[in-house]
Amino acid sequence: MTTLEILGNILRHGQTYLVYPSAFDKRPREVMRPSELGLAYSDLQLTTSDGVILHCYMVLNARQSSFDVAVKAHNDFPDIDGAFGPPMDYEAPAIANVIMFHGNGMNYGDCVYAAKRFVMRGCNVLMLSYRGYGNSEGTPSEKGLRRDAQAALDHVAADSELSKIPIILFGTSLGGAVAIDLASRNPTKITALIVENTFQSLPCVVRDWPVIGPFSFLCFQKWNSAAKVPLIPATIPVLMLSGIKDEVVPKKHMEALWALAQSRGGGAAQNDRFETFPEGRHADTFICDGYWDKISIFLTAVTT
Repeated sequence: MTTLEILGNILRHGQTYLVYPSAFDKRPREVMRPSELGLAYSDLQLTTSDGVILHCYMVLNARQSSFDVAVKAHNDFPDIDGAFGPPMDYEAPAIANVIMFHGNGMNYGDCVYAAKRFVMRGCNVLMLSYRGYGNSEGTPSEKGLRRDAQAALDHVAADSELSKIPIILFGTSLGGAVAIDLASRNPTKITALIVENTFQSLPCVVRDWPVIGPFSFLCFQKWNSAAKVPLIPATIPVLMLSGIKDEVVPKKHMEALWALAQSRGGGAAQNDRFETFPEGRHADTFICDGYWDKISIFLTAVTT
């Protein structure tokens, strides 16, 4: 068997391990809890349409009356740019529900840093844990993650209180593809979409890899966001956040998705935004200068 044949077999038979690495990494890894950043939260258990139990986090803005604004995210993630925002008035109702979709090498505990910043901007936050990830049951696949995302959205939309305010999807990397797919299938249930450093499709990413690129046609995990973005109505505002120095997903992917967003439904939504961060890499764009200012502006625009 030649080297190319071996590489082709790895891509054909091992791609679920490549696409969803954290789900198959059995080395002990602690899942961070929101309380470590001073957030009151609930462990939320969701059951998907195929019976898989997902263990997620739910943080309600109204429960943060004793929020300690002095608790910072972590020494590695300083409160730059007023990232946590000013102290909130927790007597005021939440402005939105944010459903967070994490990247393929993360787990839902890794969303806590960003979740706190959303909470400090008046949002409720649901941190979804995909099947096989964190403490959730099951084995990940594209079909499975689509069901997981649907379960999270259905939970919020069916809640008598949560459903009264806007639902915003937020996804980074693979999570961006999950969010785009969910938005394309549920345009009447959501208010806005935020994606960071995601890709046109997985085959498009693999195509640029050295040596293995010619085998991109073997990808059966597609996550074809380029085909899904045009299905999202222009009435749904989209914020795209792109780290220019992204070393995993080249910036051309976000640029291509933005071009598609601008041509959907006969024209872009009034509040669509494309923001770039010159120093942003794949995993640290969210701590770049101005990142949370841009999100605050977008939240205000889509919730007022």
